[in-house]
Amino acid sequence: MPRWKYSVQVDPEKTAKAMVWDAPISYKKVVELARVLKGKRVDEARKLLERVIRLEEPIPVRRYHGKQAHHRGLADKYGWPVGRYPVKAAKIILKLLDNVVNNAEQKGLDTSRLKIIHIAVHKGITLKRWMPRAFGRATPKWKRRSHIEIIVAEEE
Repeated sequence: MPRWKYSVQVDPEKTAKAMVWDAPISYKKVVELARVLKGKRVDEARKLLERVIRLEEPIPVRRYHGKQAHHRGLADKYGWPVGRYPVKAAKIILKLLDNVVNNAEQKGLDTSRLKIIHIAVHKGITLKRWMPRAFGRATPKWKRRSHIEIIVAEEE
């Protein structure tokens, strides 16, 4: 069994942490969403994720933006016109936010003043699967996994 730890060390009395390991989501999609969420209050982040799930607000895609559509209003808000709606990633991070808020409540932190101080995404394992093709051939299909960690603290 491998040993793991969070990528940053913070004061355990003033912060709450949560992590999801081997989430069935592509690293490329969840890293763009994490970039937008860092530094936001938890209630603002929750509202943003719910709007993404309802396909009402796109997330800017800065690094992996090849052949992506431009969306109206995205350049005014984020300074970047290219975006997408990472619904699956938003659902996973929304569950993770619920988890970290519950952890903060257990520690006695004020859940109405929580702010995301650290969110990181790491590449997980890649599972090789096979897709049957014509004439007895098969091509590989890669299922990608990601590790997501989040740390929140009370605003001062």
